[in-house]
Amino acid sequence: MSIPTGGTSQTTIYYGPWQCRQEWLTVCEAKCTSQGHKLMGCIWLADIKTDLKARFLGSPVSAGGRLAIKHCCCDYPRATDLKQRRDAWESGINAFRRAWARDFGAWPKAPDGTHWPGHHIWDLLHGGEPLADRNVLPVPPDNHKTINSAYLACYPGKGDWSKPGPYWPYAE
Repeated sequence: MSIPTGGTSQTTIYYGPWQCRQEWLTVCEAKCTSQGHKLMGCIWLADIKTDLKARFLGSPVSAGGRLAIKHCCCDYPRATDLKQRRDAWESGINAFRRAWARDFGAWPKAPDGTHWPGHHIWDLLHGGEPLADRNVLPVPPDNHKTINSAYLACYPGKGDWSKPGPYWPYAE
């Protein structure tokens, strides 16, 4: 996509789920404890990489950055208003996708033209906000199933989600 100052921005998303790095497990533990909960695990859902290319004083420049999307599985109680949360998501999904497109480009679609699911990073079942700006990530349908399975293991403390994973779990 073009950027206002001239040049381009390209966003690439690498999808997990992967085990979190040790430092993220430590941060998650502090987060859960500060809220009066126990850490059950941590899931690294995706890594968002942005590359910028532009000109500065007539010379080409490039820059970029990465943002790791991760979730702390604290022993949160299940939400009692899950239906209302899902209904809020369903009624606001189109506006959410338009807002996403302004920052990252069009919401991805499958080859058949259907939109990818939106994964709630802090899941609705455990109190996540349905339309919070930083709580939903477009995820390929197959990855979404895999991530949801990881959540089902992470919250009860099963699997390896409470153990540290590699610093970089993927190669570019």
